[in-house]
Amino acid sequence: MELRIIAFGAHPDDCELKAGGVAAKWASQGHKVKFVATTNGDVGHFAMGGGELMLRRNAEVQRCAGILGIVTQVLDIHDGELLPTIENRRTFARLIREWQADIVLSHRPNDYHPDHRYTGILVQDAAVLVAAPFFATDTPPCTKNPVILFYSDGFQKPYPFDPAIIVDVDDVIDKKRACIEAMPSQFADRDSWMGRYLPGVPEGDEARKNFIREWLIERDAEVADRYRDLLVKRYGAERGNAIKHAEAVSRLILMMKRSTESYGGLMLSNYPIPPLGAEISRK
Repeated sequence: MELRIIAFGAHPDDCELKAGGVAAKWASQGHKVKFVATTNGDVGHFAMGGGELMLRRNAEVQRCAGILGIVTQVLDIHDGELLPTIENRRTFARLIREWQADIVLSHRPNDYHPDHRYTGILVQDAAVLVAAPFFATDTPPCTKNPVILFYSDGFQKPYPFDPAIIVDVDDVIDKKRACIEAMPSQFADRDSWMGRYLPGVPEGDEARKNFIREWLIERDAEVADRYRDLLVKRYGAERGNAIKHAEAVSRLILMMKRSTESYGGLMLSNYPIPPLGAEISRK
């Protein structure tokens, strides 16, 4: 069964950092994956901005799309100005419908950055409406509500991230490294966001690029270590303890399910689960 997956990220780099590994795995299995940057990233630099930066960042994520084997779209909304309006809700619903998505990924609605928060809110608000025939009537409704998954994060309020699916990405980590290297405006330039604010960044261009890239990859190692028990539960002790890098997602439960099919105690009805593993639970 071919699955269709759409991932929303607030800026041109968010999907790549949070779901680049699983996207590469899905694409290699023949599934269709689309990344959507919900703003154009035109203020995410300290030495350039506006249209020049927008075009540069779009070109960078298109290179990433080629590396991962997916497609990417960047919405023409100014960085820092995404709002949970009705029109944007329609836009998100249309994108999900046009892709006929089985699975939707996004930030959680609780996040440090307003664009991240509102991306999560817009996805959550569109989740039910994509199947409503009289909402945004210029696009046909989805025949079923897609599975909604949220990227891992470290935020604790109002509630901490609770992983439903965790995936070994060791076999595609070099593709993720290549994606990071393809986005120098964010992860290599001296005046990039990371170049300015990440502690301990070295001065030389090559040293700075390598330092930032490996710092970002280390975040996937932290996910693997944080949820080591779940990796062991899913993959078995030998492999689970050997995994170095992982990506994790939580799940939005829209309604009670009537099916008796259960993964990790959650009733999933006829919702397709990614061929990356069943849902898991510490319970």
